Amino acid sequence: MVAVIKTSSSIRGILNYNENKVEIGKAECISAVNYPLELEKLNFTSKLNRFLKLAELNTNAKRNSVHISLNFDPSENHSKEKLAEIADTYMEKLGFGRQPYLVYQHHDAGHPHCHIVTNNIQRNGKRIDLHLLGIRKSEPARKEIEEMFGLVKAEGRKQKEHFSLNPIDVGRVQYGKAESRKAINSVLNKVLFDYKYSSLPELNAVLNLYNVHADRGSEESRVFKNNGLLYKILDPNSKPIGVPIKASEFYSRPTLKFLEEKFRINETKKQYGKSHVKNALRQAFSDERMTSVERLSERLKEQGINTILRKSSEGKLYGITFIDFKTQSVVNGSSLGKEFSAKGIQKSCAMNILALERKYQKSNSTASEKFQNLESQEYVKENLSDILLRGEKIDDYVSKQFKQKKKKRPSKGL
Repeated sequence: MVAVIKTSSSIRGILNYNENKVEIGKAECISAVNYPLELEKLNFTSKLNRFLKLAELNTNAKRNSVHISLNFDPSENHSKEKLAEIADTYMEKLGFGRQPYLVYQHHDAGHPHCHIVTNNIQRNGKRIDLHLLGIRKSEPARKEIEEMFGLVKAEGRKQKEHFSLNPIDVGRVQYGKAESRKAINSVLNKVLFDYKYSSLPELNAVLNLYNVHADRGSEESRVFKNNGLLYKILDPNSKPIGVPIKASEFYSRPTLKFLEEKFRINETKKQYGKSHVKNALRQAFSDERMTSVERLSERLKEQGINTILRKSSEGKLYGITFIDFKTQSVVNGSSLGKEFSAKGIQKSCAMNILALERKYQKSNSTASEKFQNLESQEYVKENLSDILLRGEKIDDYVSKQFKQKKKKRPSKGL
């Protein structure tokens, strides 16, 4: 089981999201805990008012709403009763057992999951501390519940299973605004709250992977001047299609103001992500065969890091962004230092090419010297053989005393 906790200042938006799912048949409210009426007798207003009355007891709390999703392995098939029991146990261990909360079973994903809607303002006006709630309370509770109910454990699953969001099916949504909003919303719910990005280009680096783009418009446009933001669907050629949708039309209201706050918070959160990417780059460049940006991209992909290359219309590389799926961080290369900027990486690739050329030349030079030495040795051997096998002049080596004198024949006249 995987538990995801999100906090907000708008309980109405969270409730609207789940109730809209119910209206279109994609979800069902299966439990209402600590409500004065039974579930069947509760309408939207009565569900909302229960939370609003508690929120009024502490107006100083900026974030008073909690939205939790409990996600299960695709192989599991739990009944409504079991899901409600798991949710009750989880909320009790989380410290929200006495709070009002609603449990919704959703049917819009490839794995079984449920959503829990609640707030953290208690009857006495004190708030339940949300700081590091996931680490302090949720993780221990999750592990205990996995054992208690015999659930598939979250540990040990492959990294690629953690990010199972699929790109938007462009063919299905480009013609209708309602379908477009639903498709974009599913991407935003995952990316906006799970990933650590600190600028609009960094956010778009992830969104573009799923055919979504956040656009401020041109500087002369009314949208830009009013600090507005539009979300668009992209076709396979990264061109916007369909009708753009205002940020204010989504339940999470991912406006520019909302994103700017996320940019500020995420800048400090993604320090570990930066270190992870930097170490991966250094390790990659320790291999002298890393001679191109494309080869680097392939190497990083093996470690769960996606590389986004930004090129000019002439094809010149001017920027590089890394998406680390392991730490869920989006990092601009230049923020890691000059050596990891687009220019720095191209320089490192060029240096590796030069090093390989020198190594090759040195290898050829060494081979040539060995060949020359070998030829010289053969020449010496050949000369020595000539000397040893050369025909000798025997006379030069016989002593005079051993030389026989020729006898003179007597003259016939004598």
